Amino acid sequence: MTEEQIKQKSDQRRAYMIEGSLIAVITTISIPQVVTMLIDSIYSIVDTFYVSRIGDAAIAAVGVNDSLMMLIRAISMGFGVGSASFISRALGAKKDEDASRAAVTTLFTAVGTLCVAAFFGSLFLLPLVNFLGATDTVRPYSMQYARWILLSSPITAANTVLAQLLRAEGSTLYSMIGMSSGCLINVAIDPLFIYNLGFGVAGAAMAKGICNSIALCILLWPFIRRKCVIKLRPSYFSPRGEIYAEIARMGVPTMIRTGMMSIATILINNTAASFGDAVMASVSVANKSLRAVYSGIMGFSQGFQPVAGYCYGAKKYDRVIKAFSITMIIGAVAGIVLGVGLGFFAPQVIGVFSGDPDVMEIGLILIRTQSISLIPHVWVMIGSGFFQALGMALKAAVLGLSRQLFVLIPCVILLSRLFGAVGLACAQAVADMISLVLAAFLVIPTIRELNVLKKKENAP
Repeated sequence: MTEEQIKQKSDQRRAYMIEGSLIAVITTISIPQVVTMLIDSIYSIVDTFYVSRIGDAAIAAVGVNDSLMMLIRAISMGFGVGSASFISRALGAKKDEDASRAAVTTLFTAVGTLCVAAFFGSLFLLPLVNFLGATDTVRPYSMQYARWILLSSPITAANTVLAQLLRAEGSTLYSMIGMSSGCLINVAIDPLFIYNLGFGVAGAAMAKGICNSIALCILLWPFIRRKCVIKLRPSYFSPRGEIYAEIARMGVPTMIRTGMMSIATILINNTAASFGDAVMASVSVANKSLRAVYSGIMGFSQGFQPVAGYCYGAKKYDRVIKAFSITMIIGAVAGIVLGVGLGFFAPQVIGVFSGDPDVMEIGLILIRTQSISLIPHVWVMIGSGFFQALGMALKAAVLGLSRQLFVLIPCVILLSRLFGAVGLACAQAVADMISLVLAAFLVIPTIRELNVLKKKENAP
C-alpha cells in the first residue's frame, strides 16, 4: 500500500473504533481473539492427551513445564501488552509514527531478552525443573520438555508481541490466522514427533517449536505486505528512555502479574508433588480443561481492550464505560453457560486423560469448584484488562498482584495444610471469590472518574 492508502486505512480504523456500534465493534474484534485462544487451549489439551499415553508422570511433567511456559509468556506479554496499550491510545490520538516506533522497539527488545533468558535457563536446566516442582519420577520428562521450550522461547516472544501489535490496531483477524495456524499444525504433527519418531515428551516440545516458527512467518506477512497501520521498519528501532517508560507503564505490571501466576503455579505443583504424582496429574489435567473455558472468555476481554484504548485516547469516555459494561455482561453470561457445562461433564473430561481414581477425585473437585467461581474470575480478568486499556498501571498491578500474590498463594498454603489435597483443589476458587471484592473497590471509583471526565468534555 502507498503512504496515502495507509493513512486512509488508519483514519477508517480510527473512525470504526470510536464511532461504530459498540456491540458490533467489540464482537468483530473479539471473535478472532476468542477463536485464537480457544484453538491454543484445545492444542494444549490435545498435547496433554497425546502425552498421557506415556503415563501419569509424563502428564505431570507437562503440568510442571506449564509454569516455565508461563514465565516465558510473562516476559513476552509484558512487552506485548505494554506496547499494545500505548499503541491503541497513540492511534486513537492520531500519533501513528509514535505507535510504529514503540512496536519495533518492543519487538526487538523482547526477542533479545528471551535469547538471554533461554541461554541461562539452558545452563541451569536441572535446578530449574527442580524449582518448578519436578519429582524424581517426573524430572527426566520435565528436562526433555523444558530444553526445547527454552530453545524456541525467542520465537514465542516474537509471536506474542506481533499478535499484541495486531490486536492493538484492531487487526485481530490477522492475529487469529497466525496464531491459530501454528496450533492446528501442531496438533497434526504432535503424534509424529511423540510416537512415530520416538522422541516421547520431548517430541511434543519440538513440534511446538517448529509450529511457532511457521506462525511467526504468517504473523509477519501482513506487516511485510504493508496491510497494517503499524509499520515494522528497522529504522524505527528507538531504544530511548521515554519509549521504554511508556512500554513499562503497563508492561511491568502485566509481567509481574503473569509472573506471579507462574510462581503460584510452581507453588501449586510443589504442593501437589507432596501428595504424589496422581495429584500432580489431576491438577495438570483439570487446569488445562479449565483453560479452554477461561481462554474463550479472555478473548472477549482482549477484544474489548483496543476499543477502550482507542476511545480513551480520543476522549470518548462514554464509549469506554459502555464498552466495559457490554463486556462484563457478555462475560457473566458466558461464565454461567460454560461453568454449568464444564461442571456437568467434568467426569468425562478427566476420563479422557486418565482412569486413575485418585486423579479423578481431585480433578473433579478442582474443576467443579472453579466452575462455580467462574463469574468472579471472569470479572476480575475483565477489570484487569480495563485498567490495562486505559494505561492505569498502578490499578492493573494492584489487582493482578492481589489475586496471585496476596490471595491465591496464601489460600494454597493454608487450605492445603488444613484439608490436604482437597484444600489444594479448592484454593483457586476461594481466591477468585476474594479477588472479586477487591476488583469492585478499584473499578467502581474508576467508572465514577470517567463519568466526571465525560461531563467535563460535554460541558459548553
